[in-house]
Amino acid sequence: MRKNNEVSIADALEAMLKELKLKSRLDETRVQTIWRERMGKSISTYTSEISVRKKTLYLTILSAPLKQELSYSKEKIIELMNREMGDGFIEEVVIQ
Repeated sequence: MRKNNEVSIADALEAMLKELKLKSRLDETRVQTIWRERMGKSISTYTSEISVRKKTLYLTILSAPLKQELSYSKEKIIELMNREMGDGFIEEVVIQ
C-alpha cells in the first residue's frame, strides 16, 4: 500500500521527462524505431527523415513510387503508430 507522498517509478520518470522537456524527443525516437521495425528494410532505406510535431507524423520519402503508395496508406500508418504509441498520438500523416 502506498502512502500519500509516494509515487510510482513510472510516474516519477514521466514527470522527469516532462520537466526536462525530453518526452517529445523520446517519443520521436520511439516512432523512428517503430517505423524501421514495422516497415522493414526496403521502405526504411527510402525514408530519409521521420519527425513528429503536434500529433502529425512527417515522413520524407526518397522514392516517388513509394511516396505515392504510402500516400494511399495513411490511415493504416496512423493505426499502426497509435497501436504502438497510444491512441491519439498521431492524427495526421504528411508524406514529403
